Amino acid sequence: MQTDVLDAPPRVIPPLVSALRADLLAAPFTIAATEDLYGPLAVAAVRRENPVPARRVLRGRTDPLAVLLSVLTLGAAVPRPLIDAALPSLGAEGALELGILVPAAGDGEAHADAGADAADGEPLLRAAIDLSPYSAQDDAGEIAWWIASDLSELATGRPLRGEHVLGVGGASLTLARITPRDEVGSVLDLGCGGGIQALHAARHARRVVATDLSERALAVAAFNAALNAEEGAAPIELRHGSLLEPVAGETFDLVVSNPPFVITPRDTALAHDRTAGAEGSWTYRDGGRAGDTLLAELLGALPSHLAPGGRAVMLGNWEVPTGEATDAHPRAWLDPALADGVDAWVILRETEDPAQYAETWGRDGGVTERDPRWQDMQEAWLDDFAARGVEGLGFGYLLLRRPEHGSAPRPGILRSEEATGTGSGTLSSHLSTSLTMIDVLAGIDDDALAASRPVRAADVVERRHLTPGAWDPTLIELVQGAGLARAVRADQLLAATVGALDGTLTLGQTVSAVCALTDTDPDHARETLFPQIRELVTTGMLSL
Repeated sequence: MQTDVLDAPPRVIPPLVSALRADLLAAPFTIAATEDLYGPLAVAAVRRENPVPARRVLRGRTDPLAVLLSVLTLGAAVPRPLIDAALPSLGAEGALELGILVPAAGDGEAHADAGADAADGEPLLRAAIDLSPYSAQDDAGEIAWWIASDLSELATGRPLRGEHVLGVGGASLTLARITPRDEVGSVLDLGCGGGIQALHAARHARRVVATDLSERALAVAAFNAALNAEEGAAPIELRHGSLLEPVAGETFDLVVSNPPFVITPRDTALAHDRTAGAEGSWTYRDGGRAGDTLLAELLGALPSHLAPGGRAVMLGNWEVPTGEATDAHPRAWLDPALADGVDAWVILRETEDPAQYAETWGRDGGVTERDPRWQDMQEAWLDDFAARGVEGLGFGYLLLRRPEHGSAPRPGILRSEEATGTGSGTLSSHLSTSLTMIDVLAGIDDDALAASRPVRAADVVERRHLTPGAWDPTLIELVQGAGLARAVRADQLLAATVGALDGTLTLGQTVSAVCALTDTDPDHARETLFPQIRELVTTGMLSL
């Protein structure tokens, strides 16, 4: 039976890691092969954290892929001979030595599904870690990796421990999608966890540093780096410490971070599952600070670690005090960055009320409404938010960029918006270009803008709303198909101007032509249109 103590993290033994890689390739232990084997029903169920349909598919199967899925992702205890057959190069002995498998203890070991009756009396082995296939694509091409993490609730049926090292979840995938992938000199993965962001960065950087407060997370990240080592990829330097302490005095071209931003009550053990850790907290998600002060501390210190032209891409949660704007907290936190000449962009993606937030993160820790701890835990969260007058919680992206050397010194520019949509195309390129355009536009006065030749993006269309039978629209919108799928309200003047921007004429010439056709005063048109044009350039609906 599995104990309430986490197994030791996997070890990096190069010859054995190479053997494991060869066996995983041969199985083949891939996303595509897994989905083919499971079928759509089981795939959908696993994504909902329901392993039963997948276990039914695998029951009695002894082929390598079925055995690996059973033991490494679904929590099965598997006879040793089946492990030897599924991992012929590594063998069960090598898997035990690497620490990815351990002996199953006694009769309490659940889910002895995969061909367990094929070797009655043989000792059973179970996974000490989760090892799952991962696939993605970036500018360097297709990615096919295997990512180690601690066993999920799907495999153990137990709440997550405080030192749990997460696998690739929704937040990790979001951060990977919004991170720019152009070639850079140095990257910092701050709070690296199992190292997925560092692995991505190693494909487009010459140097990667990954830090974490958890030594267990760093051990898992080291294993993932060794297992997924690619020719030409940058080495990943792992450092132990809190936030930016391990990189004091250093600057980077790109900083990526999914920090432990979950806001958790600090003044009562009722907010935590006491089994979560020695101090009753979830280290992997809980920053150990009251409220959202960890994010405030991080944003205050981060700008000094950005090299000229350097960018930071982060996810974050923040509190919304009663009666204040949804971006009040990040705006206040970013004042020092703006004073330092760093541009910042806050993108609010969603909000939750305090009760929703408490429910979400209570369940994330493995505590549900049926658990006797649920009532006290929810009360503790709500009491904590009420003590600070919190009426909502925001989640979003936080982007920073230090202008290049040679730019005229100026205060940083803060852009803040609520954008809940997602369009087609690569979001990372869209966000990176928009962040750069904030700086570019700051150096262009209206005369220079009039002399430029903006071009309407190919994904921008005009949408008109009309009352049936009417000639004039009640609403005109410029709609973006890519990026954040924005819809911008427009009048006839703006719509006509944007429609004519194909690069043939300058903006000034285009506005003059539109004014002549619509009998609009050119000075009034320029005063009205130019701020709108700047906004459309920033958001990628127009390009300079």
